[in-house]
Amino acid sequence: MHLRRAAVAAFGALTLVLAIPTSASAAVGEFQYTYVGLDGNAKAGFLLDPPSGECITLPEVADPSASSPAHSPRNRTTSTATVFTEPDCEGDYFTLRPLTGRGSERLKLRSVVFS
Repeated sequence: MHLRRAAVAAFGALTLVLAIPTSASAAVGEFQYTYVGLDGNAKAGFLLDPPSGECITLPEVADPSASSPAHSPRNRTTSTATVFTEPDCEGDYFTLRPLTGRGSERLKLRSVVFS
């Protein structure tokens, strides 16, 4: 009887462990950048806990013919951020280290990927 109860308890525990959804891999923290808004003023853009391994084209600067690129990125996430000069993670790139990585106003970007 005790063996059966132990087996049922172990099976139940295993089922619970397998049923708990695993969180998608994400860069924990905030990625900041500056872009020029439609009114011509500097605006702050943010990505909060962005997914890892997926290219993210910054929506405010996605169209190269309609907007200037973003600049001054600040990587306050737990992952390395690689920023690209073009949408869809194309063009020249620069890597920003986790938590303290930053770029000046001269570092232009339109997309980013976290790893």
